[in-house]
Amino acid sequence: MTLEAFTSQPLGYAGGPDSGRATFFDVRRTVLSQYANSPVLLGLIDALAYSIDPEAAFDDFYDTVWNVDTAIGFGLDIWGRIVGVARSLYVSEGSFLGFSQSADAVPFGSGPFYSASRLTPNFSLADDAYRQLILAKAAANITDCAIPSINAILRALFPGYGNVYVRDNGNMTMTYVFGAALSKVDYAIVTQSGALPRPAGVSVSVETS
Repeated sequence: MTLEAFTSQPLGYAGGPDSGRATFFDVRRTVLSQYANSPVLLGLIDALAYSIDPEAAFDDFYDTVWNVDTAIGFGLDIWGRIVGVARSLYVSEGSFLGFSQSADAVPFGSGPFYSASRLTPNFSLADDAYRQLILAKAAANITDCAIPSINAILRALFPGYGNVYVRDNGNMTMTYVFGAALSKVDYAIVTQSGALPRPAGVSVSVETS
């Protein structure tokens, strides 16, 4: 007899006589033998089994927490902790005058001087974006850091940025190349999330067309 969970049968359902299957346990087995044929008692037990049947809760748990493809909210937060990636990112709030070392800096006439005020508030990813980030980080956790493997993660994370790939510069540096300018959120994912792997001792830069 095999255990069959996540069905629509009630808690005490023990399968048909020839099914060879049982769901959880047969609640009627808990009844003393002298009451085994009592229609009132058995009716109460069956009604109680239907009313407190936890299978719907198990189904909900599977869909909202256990299955990463359908998980939402708290379920995705759990998956994020498992693979090691946070939902919240620091995203630059505004542009300011700066030099080429700063990816968010703009030239004269385009932005104010940096005021030293906080320009990087927390940004919480929506469920769909966070799920994609979780799957990418899960792949990064087991990747061999070969260029084809990193390219596959890049294409999965950023499908809307044209030709996306990693370039080995040959001097212990590599560059993530994107066919279009990244949004501030996606730039934060590239630079802060840790979802994109890199070999130890190799520095990384970002290049956009």
